[in-house]
Amino acid sequence: MSTGRIDKEQVRVHIRWMIRRDMAEVLQIEQQSFEFAWTEEDFLRCLRQRNCIGMVAEHNEKVVGFMIYELHKDRLHILNFAVGDGWRRQNVGRQMIAKLVAKLSSHRRTKITLEVRESNLAAQLFFRKQDFKAVRVMRAHYEDTGEDAFLMSYRFGVEAPEEVGELVNRIAQYEEN
Repeated sequence: MSTGRIDKEQVRVHIRWMIRRDMAEVLQIEQQSFEFAWTEEDFLRCLRQRNCIGMVAEHNEKVVGFMIYELHKDRLHILNFAVGDGWRRQNVGRQMIAKLVAKLSSHRRTKITLEVRESNLAAQLFFRKQDFKAVRVMRAHYEDTGEDAFLMSYRFGVEAPEEVGELVNRIAQYEEN
């Protein structure tokens, strides 16, 4: 007999392109996840751009997570990333990041970047666990609050560099060992 914890850690999701009928579930996850949530119009405006991609993580035909990212010449840039309340800490986010990492190559797009609010410790720790490094503080980045952001970056084929310094150490002090 298996425990619930083991089952949770092994949740497998199907990651696919976002389609119009996913929007209600995506908006629900967005509103659960963020104080300053994107509106449906924000999603649609972004997804209409040629270089903007939306993907969902699905489990038993239910959307349990999503990501919105931009394609740039040398990188992918995550604009929005969330996992539904009941699905966090069950490897859903890790599988979504793995899908993005699989799109990188040594000769074209070599990194993934994103901004994380200074107050969003959970996201900082999650992305750090996925081998992202905090590379810069972006002062007063968020218009809604004036809050700073950390620019975080994942580099294809690069092992954890030692040059990162204070930003990673500040996040590291909260990390579970």
